Amino acid sequence: MLLVENLSVGYGKMEVVHGVSFSLSRGRVLAIVGPNGSGKSTLLKGIFGTASVLGGRVLYDGVDVTKAPPHIKVSLGMAYLPQVKGVFEELTVRENLELALMSLPKDEGWERVEEVLELFPELKGLEDRRARTLSGGERQMLAIAMSMVKRPKLLMLDEPTAALAPKVASALTKKILELRGSYNLAVILVEQNARLALKISDEALLMVSGEVKYLGSSEELLSNSNLAKVYLGLSRVG
Repeated sequence: MLLVENLSVGYGKMEVVHGVSFSLSRGRVLAIVGPNGSGKSTLLKGIFGTASVLGGRVLYDGVDVTKAPPHIKVSLGMAYLPQVKGVFEELTVRENLELALMSLPKDEGWERVEEVLELFPELKGLEDRRARTLSGGERQMLAIAMSMVKRPKLLMLDEPTAALAPKVASALTKKILELRGSYNLAVILVEQNARLALKISDEALLMVSGEVKYLGSSEELLSNSNLAKVYLGLSRVG
């Protein structure tokens, strides 16, 4: 479904990601892990079209979308939740969801909002609350719900558990897996919490200094004590 070939990404002429290649099928979760500053977020931005692609290409369902602008990629079924705040704090939960599907007919839009609220029972009863009054976990749930209203096939998440308490982060990743199962989603998860990301993903891409150091099974990376300790700070498996 998603094929990334020899992709180099940067800002202006400064190259940050160097020749990354991988593929991802529907129903699979890919964790992108690595030290700070290794280019993980920049890679996602390059795939989605918010950073400059300096080489290589991105194919989505067999179509070359390398140079396609983000709104076209969204219309094709790609969703991207950046690391920065993904909600409008002065709007209510329902208004945030409605804003996320402005391009749809009103009747269909209301139907999608109700559908997403069924998927996120954590938000039920909070529809009239302003986003700024929500907890950190509830805000992230809302941000992901906003990404889901257009029924994407590929969901890309940049550090969704950042600054969340461990129990909240665990609940959020469980929700991501539920969505993967319900929608047969392909999910790309960029995470600093490498242990958590590797435990819930099928495949892993370890980036170091903008390059791929490992690509393969998440379980195998987690059990590779040398790579896990040197690059991820994981001193033991489990």
